[in-house]
Amino acid sequence: MSTNPIDVSRLGSARTGFETACENWPPNVKAAHEKPSPTSAHLGLELLAVDKQGGIVEMAFNAGDKLCNKWGGIQGGNVAAMLDDAMAFAIGLNLDWGQISPTLELKVSMLAPARPGRIYAIGQVVRRGRSVGFVEGQLYDAEGHLLATGSSTANFVTLKKREKK
Repeated sequence: MSTNPIDVSRLGSARTGFETACENWPPNVKAAHEKPSPTSAHLGLELLAVDKQGGIVEMAFNAGDKLCNKWGGIQGGNVAAMLDDAMAFAIGLNLDWGQISPTLELKVSMLAPARPGRIYAIGQVVRRGRSVGFVEGQLYDAEGHLLATGSSTANFVTLKKREKK
């Protein structure tokens, strides 16, 4: 793993394979972007670009003081939630409408303190099977320094329509 910062200014930019226009994103990702979960909204999630073929998402979080512990760093559970969002969106790029991908297992490694401000995340599918997918994520500060990494296993579930009574 490199300790050199990445160029976060390229994240969310139009380039080969990456789509930045929300109207061109897969329907389930577009829907989640337009109406984020309460947790994603609390974290300040902003989806920047998706590469459906590559199974990659790029996003940012506008992390405010409300996410911090009493020492001024972003609380570890919030860091894990940011990575979980990035990985969930990545695995969700190629789900069918009506499918969800609950997290079965999540591992997070904290490498440096995360501070309030703009935080960038990349989620990428490592392998997708018929019923389970494996995903990785990275979290970066505004200068491109790696803050945390994560890996996740997700299960694919097709929601059933409710029967009317």
